[in-house]
Amino acid sequence: MELQEKITILSGAARYDASCASSGSNREGSAGGTGNTSQGGICHSWADDGRCISLLKILLSNDCRYDCAYCVNRSSSPVPRASFTAREVVDLTMEFYRRNYIEGLFLSSAVNVSPDHTMEAMVRVAEILRNEERFGGYIHLKIIPGSSPELVRRAGLAADRISVNIELPSSESLQRLAPQKKKEAILAPMKLIGAEAGASLVERRKSRKAPRFAPAGQSTQMIIGASPETDLQILRLSQGLYSRMNLKRVYYSAFVPVNSDNRLPVLSAPPLLREHRLYQADWLLRFYGFSAEEILSDDAPNLDESFDPKTAWALRHPEFFPVEVNRASYATLLRVPGIGVTSARRIIAARRFAPVTPEGMKKIGVVMKRAKYFITCSGRPFERVDHQPARLRQRLLLGDGSEAKLPRQLVLPGMG
Repeated sequence: MELQEKITILSGAARYDASCASSGSNREGSAGGTGNTSQGGICHSWADDGRCISLLKILLSNDCRYDCAYCVNRSSSPVPRASFTAREVVDLTMEFYRRNYIEGLFLSSAVNVSPDHTMEAMVRVAEILRNEERFGGYIHLKIIPGSSPELVRRAGLAADRISVNIELPSSESLQRLAPQKKKEAILAPMKLIGAEAGASLVERRKSRKAPRFAPAGQSTQMIIGASPETDLQILRLSQGLYSRMNLKRVYYSAFVPVNSDNRLPVLSAPPLLREHRLYQADWLLRFYGFSAEEILSDDAPNLDESFDPKTAWALRHPEFFPVEVNRASYATLLRVPGIGVTSARRIIAARRFAPVTPEGMKKIGVVMKRAKYFITCSGRPFERVDHQPARLRQRLLLGDGSEAKLPRQLVLPGMG
Protein backbone atom coordinates (compact mmCIF):
# COMPACT_ATOMS: atom_id res chain seq x y z
CA MET A 1 0.00 0.00 0.00
CA GLU A 2 1.26 3.50 -0.86
CA LEU A 3 2.27 5.70 2.07
CA GLN A 4 -0.25 8.40 1.11
CA GLU A 5 -3.08 5.86 1.21
CA LYS A 6 -1.96 4.74 4.67
CA ILE A 7 -1.95 8.34 5.88
CA THR A 8 -5.47 8.88 4.57
CA ILE A 9 -6.83 5.74 6.25
CA LEU A 10 -5.02 6.02 9.59
CA SER A 11 -5.44 9.76 10.11
CA GLY A 12 -9.15 9.45 9.32
CA ALA A 13 -9.51 6.55 11.74
CA ALA A 14 -7.94 8.64 14.54
CA ARG A 15 -10.43 11.50 14.38
CA TYR A 16 -12.80 10.03 16.97
CA ASP A 17 -10.23 10.30 19.75
CA ALA A 18 -10.78 13.69 21.39
CA SER A 19 -8.06 13.49 24.04
CA CYS A 20 -5.25 14.96 21.95
CA ALA A 21 -4.50 18.03 24.06
CA SER A 22 -0.86 19.01 24.26
CA SER A 23 -0.39 21.33 27.22
CA GLY A 24 1.48 20.98 30.47
CA SER A 25 4.94 19.92 29.31
CA ASN A 26 8.17 21.92 29.33
CA ARG A 27 10.77 19.96 27.40
CA GLU A 28 13.74 22.04 26.27
CA GLY A 29 15.29 21.19 22.95
CA SER A 30 18.81 19.80 23.09
CA ALA A 31 21.74 21.23 21.18
CA GLY A 32 21.65 19.81 17.68
CA GLY A 33 18.23 18.30 18.27
CA THR A 34 14.91 19.15 16.66
CA GLY A 35 11.95 20.88 18.34
CA ASN A 36 10.91 21.68 21.89
CA THR A 37 7.76 22.19 23.93
CA SER A 38 6.71 24.99 26.26
CA GLN A 39 4.74 25.14 29.49
CA GLY A 40 1.86 26.93 27.78
CA GLY A 41 1.29 24.10 25.31
CA ILE A 42 2.41 23.84 21.73
CA CYS A 43 -0.90 23.90 19.91
CA HIS A 44 -1.80 27.07 18.08
CA SER A 45 -4.45 25.83 15.66
CA TRP A 46 -7.93 24.64 16.62
CA ALA A 47 -10.81 22.98 14.80
CA ASP A 48 -14.19 24.73 14.83
CA ASP A 49 -15.40 22.22 17.44
CA GLY A 50 -12.58 23.27 19.78
CA ARG A 51 -10.21 20.36 19.19
CA CYS A 52 -6.53 20.90 18.54
CA ILE A 53 -5.34 20.15 15.00
CA SER A 54 -1.63 21.00 15.09
CA LEU A 55 -0.50 17.51 16.08
CA LEU A 56 0.13 14.71 13.64
CA LYS A 57 -2.80 12.61 14.84
CA ILE A 58 -2.73 9.08 13.49
CA LEU A 59 -3.17 5.43 14.35
CA LEU A 60 -0.26 3.04 14.06
CA SER A 61 -2.79 0.49 12.78
CA ASN A 62 -6.55 0.18 12.37
CA ASP A 63 -6.38 -3.60 11.89
CA CYS A 64 -8.09 -4.51 15.17
CA ARG A 65 -8.64 -7.92 16.74
CA TYR A 66 -11.44 -6.57 18.98
CA ASP A 67 -15.07 -6.13 17.93
CA CYS A 68 -16.32 -3.22 20.09
CA ALA A 69 -19.85 -2.26 19.04
CA TYR A 70 -19.23 1.51 18.92
CA CYS A 71 -15.86 1.54 17.12
CA VAL A 72 -15.40 2.27 13.43
CA ASN A 73 -12.33 0.00 13.42
CA ARG A 74 -14.04 -3.05 14.97
CA SER A 75 -12.89 -6.32 13.47
CA SER A 76 -16.23 -6.95 11.74
CA SER A 77 -16.38 -3.49 10.15
CA PRO A 78 -15.83 -3.48 6.35
CA VAL A 79 -13.32 -0.60 6.35
CA PRO A 80 -9.96 -0.48 4.54
CA ARG A 81 -7.16 -1.72 6.80
CA ALA A 82 -3.64 -0.36 7.04
CA SER A 83 -0.65 -0.36 9.37
CA PHE A 84 2.45 1.80 9.62
CA THR A 85 5.88 0.56 10.52
CA ALA A 86 7.59 2.37 13.38
CA ARG A 87 10.07 3.86 10.94
CA GLU A 88 7.32 5.24 8.72
CA VAL A 89 5.73 7.11 11.64
CA VAL A 90 9.13 8.48 12.70
CA ASP A 91 9.90 9.72 9.18
CA LEU A 92 6.45 11.27 8.79
CA THR A 93 6.76 13.10 12.10
CA MET A 94 10.19 14.51 11.34
CA GLU A 95 9.29 15.48 7.78
CA PHE A 96 6.04 17.18 8.79
CA TYR A 97 7.77 18.97 11.66
CA ARG A 98 10.54 20.34 9.46
CA ARG A 99 7.92 21.65 7.03
CA ASN A 100 6.11 23.37 9.93
CA TYR A 101 2.94 21.36 9.33
CA ILE A 102 2.85 20.07 12.91
CA GLU A 103 4.44 20.63 16.28
CA GLY A 104 4.04 17.22 17.83
CA LEU A 105 2.72 13.67 17.53
CA PHE A 106 -0.43 12.03 18.88
CA LEU A 107 -0.15 8.28 18.33
CA SER A 108 -2.81 5.68 19.09
CA SER A 109 -3.62 2.32 17.59
CA ALA A 110 -6.12 -0.47 17.24
CA VAL A 111 -5.09 -3.68 19.00
CA ASN A 112 -3.15 -5.51 16.32
CA VAL A 113 -2.04 -9.10 17.18
CA SER A 114 -1.92 -8.42 20.96
CA PRO A 115 -1.75 -5.46 23.41
CA ASP A 116 1.98 -5.98 24.00
CA HIS A 117 2.77 -6.34 20.29
CA THR A 118 0.97 -3.08 19.52
CA MET A 119 2.36 -1.19 22.50
CA GLU A 120 5.92 -2.30 21.75
CA ALA A 121 5.69 -0.80 18.25
CA MET A 122 4.25 2.48 19.57
CA VAL A 123 6.94 2.78 22.24
CA ARG A 124 9.57 2.09 19.59
CA VAL A 125 8.30 5.09 17.61
CA ALA A 126 8.71 7.39 20.60
CA GLU A 127 12.12 6.02 21.57
CA ILE A 128 13.49 6.36 18.03
CA LEU A 129 12.23 9.94 17.88
CA ARG A 130 13.84 10.81 21.22
CA ASN A 131 17.08 8.82 21.07
CA GLU A 132 17.97 8.60 17.38
CA GLU A 133 16.29 11.67 15.86
CA ARG A 134 16.76 13.78 19.03
CA PHE A 135 13.22 15.08 18.64
CA GLY A 136 12.28 17.53 21.41
CA GLY A 137 8.72 18.17 20.27
CA TYR A 138 5.53 17.00 21.95
CA ILE A 139 4.59 13.30 21.99
CA HIS A 140 1.32 11.87 23.29
CA LEU A 141 1.03 8.07 23.34
CA LYS A 142 -2.10 6.06 23.97
CA ILE A 143 -1.55 3.09 26.27
CA ILE A 144 -3.14 -0.16 25.09
CA PRO A 145 -5.08 -1.77 27.99
CA GLY A 146 -3.48 -5.07 28.89
CA SER A 147 0.06 -3.95 28.04
CA SER A 148 2.87 -5.04 30.33
CA PRO A 149 4.00 -2.65 33.12
CA GLU A 150 7.47 -2.43 31.56
CA LEU A 151 6.06 -1.10 28.28
CA VAL A 152 3.93 1.43 30.18
CA ARG A 153 7.05 2.66 32.02
CA ARG A 154 9.01 2.97 28.77
CA ALA A 155 6.14 4.92 27.21
CA GLY A 156 6.06 7.33 30.16
CA LEU A 157 9.78 8.01 29.92
CA ALA A 158 9.64 8.74 26.17
CA ALA A 159 6.34 10.65 25.87
CA ASP A 160 5.15 13.97 27.29
CA ARG A 161 1.64 12.68 27.95
CA ILE A 162 0.23 9.17 28.06
CA SER A 163 -3.37 8.13 28.36
CA VAL A 164 -5.58 5.08 28.72
CA ASN A 165 -9.11 5.34 27.35
CA ILE A 166 -11.64 4.14 29.93
CA GLU A 167 -14.12 4.00 27.01
CA LEU A 168 -17.45 3.57 28.85
CA PRO A 169 -18.68 4.80 32.26
CA SER A 170 -19.42 1.38 33.81
CA SER A 171 -18.12 -2.17 33.73
CA GLU A 172 -21.63 -3.35 32.77
CA SER A 173 -21.62 -1.22 29.63
CA LEU A 174 -18.07 -2.29 28.83
CA GLN A 175 -19.10 -5.93 29.09
CA ARG A 176 -22.09 -5.37 26.82
CA LEU A 177 -20.49 -3.19 24.13
CA ALA A 178 -16.81 -4.18 24.32
CA PRO A 179 -16.72 -7.68 25.86
CA GLN A 180 -13.08 -8.27 24.92
CA LYS A 181 -11.98 -5.33 27.08
CA LYS A 182 -11.83 -5.71 30.83
CA LYS A 183 -12.16 -3.01 33.47
CA GLU A 184 -9.11 -4.33 35.35
CA ALA A 185 -6.95 -4.17 32.20
CA ILE A 186 -7.86 -0.48 31.82
CA LEU A 187 -7.48 0.56 35.47
CA ALA A 188 -4.19 -1.28 36.10
CA PRO A 189 -2.04 0.88 33.77
CA MET A 190 -3.86 4.02 34.97
CA LYS A 191 -2.86 3.21 38.56
CA LEU A 192 0.71 2.45 37.47
CA ILE A 193 0.98 5.73 35.56
CA GLY A 194 -0.32 7.69 38.55
CA ALA A 195 2.19 6.02 40.87
CA GLU A 196 5.13 6.45 38.47
CA ALA A 197 4.29 10.12 37.84
CA GLY A 198 4.17 10.79 41.59
CA ALA A 199 7.47 8.99 42.17
CA SER A 200 9.06 10.94 39.31
CA LEU A 201 8.07 14.25 40.88
CA VAL A 202 9.67 13.20 44.17
CA GLU A 203 12.89 12.20 42.43
CA ARG A 204 12.95 15.43 40.40
CA ARG A 205 12.80 17.45 43.62
CA LYS A 206 15.92 15.64 44.78
CA SER A 207 17.76 15.93 41.47
CA ARG A 208 16.92 17.88 38.32
CA LYS A 209 18.78 15.19 36.37
CA ALA A 210 16.27 12.49 37.35
CA PRO A 211 14.26 11.26 34.36
CA ARG A 212 10.80 12.74 33.87
CA PHE A 213 7.83 10.42 33.62
CA ALA A 214 4.98 11.75 31.44
CA PRO A 215 5.58 15.38 32.50
CA ALA A 216 2.25 16.49 30.97
CA GLY A 217 0.42 13.85 33.00
CA GLN A 218 -2.14 11.25 31.99
CA SER A 219 -5.65 11.65 30.63
CA THR A 220 -8.52 9.42 29.61
CA GLN A 221 -11.63 9.50 27.43
CA MET A 222 -15.23 8.37 27.91
CA ILE A 223 -17.85 7.88 25.21
CA ILE A 224 -21.06 9.70 26.13
CA GLY A 225 -24.45 8.51 24.93
CA ALA A 226 -23.63 4.99 23.76
CA SER A 227 -24.69 3.55 27.13
CA PRO A 228 -27.45 4.40 29.63
CA GLU A 229 -25.42 5.89 32.52
CA THR A 230 -26.61 9.19 33.98
CA ASP A 231 -24.50 12.33 34.16
CA LEU A 232 -24.21 11.81 37.91
CA GLN A 233 -22.68 8.36 37.38
CA ILE A 234 -20.25 9.84 34.86
CA LEU A 235 -19.20 12.70 37.15
CA ARG A 236 -18.78 10.37 40.12
CA LEU A 237 -16.46 8.23 38.00
CA SER A 238 -14.47 11.28 36.90
CA GLN A 239 -14.25 12.51 40.49
CA GLY A 240 -12.84 9.15 41.56
CA LEU A 241 -10.32 9.10 38.72
CA TYR A 242 -9.04 12.58 39.62
CA SER A 243 -8.65 11.70 43.28
CA ARG A 244 -7.16 8.20 42.94
CA MET A 245 -5.30 8.07 39.62
CA ASN A 246 -3.39 11.38 39.61
CA LEU A 247 -5.26 12.15 36.40
CA LYS A 248 -4.72 15.36 34.45
CA ARG A 249 -8.02 15.41 32.60
CA VAL A 250 -11.04 13.38 31.56
CA TYR A 251 -12.27 13.90 27.99
CA TYR A 252 -15.92 13.34 27.11
CA SER A 253 -16.65 12.25 23.55
CA ALA A 254 -20.22 12.39 22.27
CA PHE A 255 -21.22 9.08 20.73
CA VAL A 256 -21.17 9.23 16.94
CA PRO A 257 -23.03 6.25 15.39
CA VAL A 258 -20.62 4.77 12.85
CA ASN A 259 -21.85 1.16 12.99
CA SER A 260 -25.16 -0.63 12.79
CA ASP A 261 -25.54 -2.72 15.95
CA ASN A 262 -28.68 -3.51 17.93
CA ARG A 263 -26.76 -2.96 21.19
CA LEU A 264 -26.33 0.72 20.36
CA PRO A 265 -28.92 3.48 20.81
CA VAL A 266 -30.55 5.14 17.83
CA LEU A 267 -29.76 8.87 18.00
CA SER A 268 -30.96 11.65 15.73
CA ALA A 269 -27.66 13.49 16.32
CA PRO A 270 -24.55 13.11 18.50
CA PRO A 271 -25.27 14.41 22.05
CA LEU A 272 -22.81 17.27 21.76
CA LEU A 273 -24.75 19.66 24.00
CA ARG A 274 -24.62 17.01 26.74
CA GLU A 275 -20.88 16.64 26.11
CA HIS A 276 -20.47 20.41 26.49
CA ARG A 277 -22.35 20.45 29.82
CA LEU A 278 -20.21 17.58 31.11
CA TYR A 279 -17.06 19.53 30.30
CA GLN A 280 -18.46 22.51 32.23
CA ALA A 281 -19.31 20.28 35.20
CA ASP A 282 -15.87 18.70 35.03
CA TRP A 283 -14.37 22.18 35.28
CA LEU A 284 -16.36 22.73 38.49
CA LEU A 285 -14.91 19.49 39.90
CA ARG A 286 -11.32 20.43 39.09
CA PHE A 287 -11.15 24.15 39.77
CA TYR A 288 -14.23 25.39 41.64
CA GLY A 289 -14.39 23.12 44.67
CA PHE A 290 -17.65 21.39 43.73
CA SER A 291 -18.32 17.71 44.25
CA ALA A 292 -20.32 15.51 41.91
CA GLU A 293 -23.02 15.18 44.57
CA GLU A 294 -23.41 18.98 44.73
CA ILE A 295 -23.73 19.38 40.98
CA LEU A 296 -26.29 16.56 40.65
CA SER A 297 -28.30 14.27 42.89
CA ASP A 298 -30.05 10.91 42.72
CA ASP A 299 -33.35 12.80 42.33
CA ALA A 300 -31.97 14.92 39.45
CA PRO A 301 -29.14 12.82 37.95
CA ASN A 302 -28.76 14.62 34.60
CA LEU A 303 -27.44 18.08 33.76
CA ASP A 304 -29.83 20.87 32.76
CA GLU A 305 -29.29 21.58 29.09
CA SER A 306 -30.74 25.10 29.42
CA PHE A 307 -28.09 26.38 31.85
CA ASP A 308 -24.45 25.80 32.64
CA PRO A 309 -24.03 23.58 35.74
CA LYS A 310 -23.03 26.41 38.09
CA THR A 311 -26.08 28.50 37.20
CA ALA A 312 -28.28 25.42 37.58
CA TRP A 313 -26.77 24.82 41.04
CA ALA A 314 -27.38 28.46 42.01
CA LEU A 315 -31.04 28.21 40.98
CA ARG A 316 -31.44 25.17 43.22
CA HIS A 317 -29.83 26.92 46.21
CA PRO A 318 -31.45 30.36 46.63
CA GLU A 319 -30.55 30.27 50.35
CA PHE A 320 -26.88 30.77 49.38
CA PHE A 321 -27.53 34.13 47.70
CA PRO A 322 -27.11 37.04 47.36
CA VAL A 323 -23.36 37.07 47.95
CA GLU A 324 -21.71 40.31 49.10
CA VAL A 325 -18.67 40.65 46.87
CA ASN A 326 -16.78 42.91 49.29
CA ARG A 327 -16.90 40.37 52.12
CA ALA A 328 -17.26 36.92 50.59
CA SER A 329 -14.40 34.42 50.70
CA TYR A 330 -12.68 33.21 47.56
CA ALA A 331 -14.47 29.84 47.77
CA THR A 332 -17.84 31.60 48.09
CA LEU A 333 -17.16 33.88 45.13
CA LEU A 334 -16.42 30.84 42.98
CA ARG A 335 -20.00 29.66 43.57
CA VAL A 336 -21.47 32.76 41.92
CA PRO A 337 -22.54 32.35 38.26
CA GLY A 338 -20.50 34.68 36.09
CA ILE A 339 -17.50 34.79 38.45
CA GLY A 340 -14.60 32.57 37.44
CA VAL A 341 -11.25 31.71 38.96
CA THR A 342 -9.49 34.75 37.52
CA SER A 343 -12.21 37.28 38.33
CA ALA A 344 -12.57 35.90 41.89
CA ARG A 345 -8.85 36.42 42.46
CA ARG A 346 -9.06 39.92 41.05
CA ILE A 347 -11.95 40.79 43.37
CA ILE A 348 -9.98 39.56 46.40
CA ALA A 349 -6.92 41.57 45.31
CA ALA A 350 -8.86 44.77 44.45
CA ARG A 351 -10.83 45.03 47.67
CA ARG A 352 -7.65 45.12 49.77
CA PHE A 353 -7.29 48.72 48.67
CA ALA A 354 -10.89 49.89 48.24
CA PRO A 355 -14.42 48.46 48.04
CA VAL A 356 -15.24 46.93 44.69
CA THR A 357 -17.78 49.04 42.77
CA PRO A 358 -20.30 47.97 40.12
CA GLU A 359 -18.13 49.56 37.44
CA GLY A 360 -15.09 47.79 38.85
CA MET A 361 -16.85 44.43 38.61
CA LYS A 362 -17.22 44.82 34.86
CA LYS A 363 -13.56 45.82 34.45
CA ILE A 364 -12.46 42.85 36.53
CA GLY A 365 -14.12 40.55 34.00
CA VAL A 366 -17.24 39.37 35.82
CA VAL A 367 -20.00 38.22 33.44
CA MET A 368 -22.64 40.58 34.78
CA LYS A 369 -25.55 39.27 32.71
CA ARG A 370 -25.49 36.23 35.00
CA ALA A 371 -23.80 37.47 38.17
CA LYS A 372 -26.09 40.47 38.71
CA TYR A 373 -28.91 38.24 39.97
CA PHE A 374 -26.77 36.65 42.67
CA ILE A 375 -24.61 39.40 44.22
CA THR A 376 -24.68 42.65 46.14
CA CYS A 377 -22.01 45.33 46.15
CA SER A 378 -21.60 47.15 49.50
CA GLY A 379 -25.12 46.00 50.35
CA ARG A 380 -26.71 47.22 47.12
CA PRO A 381 -28.24 44.66 44.74
CA PHE A 382 -27.36 44.93 41.07
CA GLU A 383 -30.76 43.73 39.94
CA ARG A 384 -33.99 44.01 41.87
CA VAL A 385 -35.79 40.82 40.98
CA ASP A 386 -38.02 38.24 42.57
CA HIS A 387 -35.56 35.55 43.65
CA GLN A 388 -38.03 32.71 43.46
CA PRO A 389 -36.17 30.04 41.44
CA ALA A 390 -38.88 29.67 38.78
CA ARG A 391 -39.04 33.42 38.04
CA LEU A 392 -35.27 33.83 38.19
CA ARG A 393 -34.89 30.93 35.81
CA GLN A 394 -37.21 32.67 33.37
CA ARG A 395 -35.26 35.92 33.63
CA LEU A 396 -32.02 34.12 32.90
CA LEU A 397 -33.55 32.34 29.92
CA LEU A 398 -34.85 35.62 28.52
CA GLY A 399 -31.60 37.47 29.16
CA ASP A 400 -31.62 41.21 28.59
CA GLY A 401 -33.86 41.07 25.54
CA SER A 402 -37.37 39.91 24.88
CA GLU A 403 -36.55 36.63 23.10
CA ALA A 404 -35.70 33.46 24.96
CA LYS A 405 -32.18 32.18 24.38
CA LEU A 406 -32.80 28.52 23.78
CA PRO A 407 -29.97 25.98 23.79
CA ARG A 408 -29.00 24.59 20.41
CA GLN A 409 -27.38 21.34 19.44
CA LEU A 410 -23.75 21.67 18.37
CA VAL A 411 -22.74 20.00 15.14
CA LEU A 412 -19.54 18.18 14.25
CA PRO A 413 -17.74 19.48 11.16
CA GLY A 414 -18.84 17.63 8.06
CA MET A 415 -21.93 16.13 9.73
CA GLY A 416 -24.29 18.95 8.79
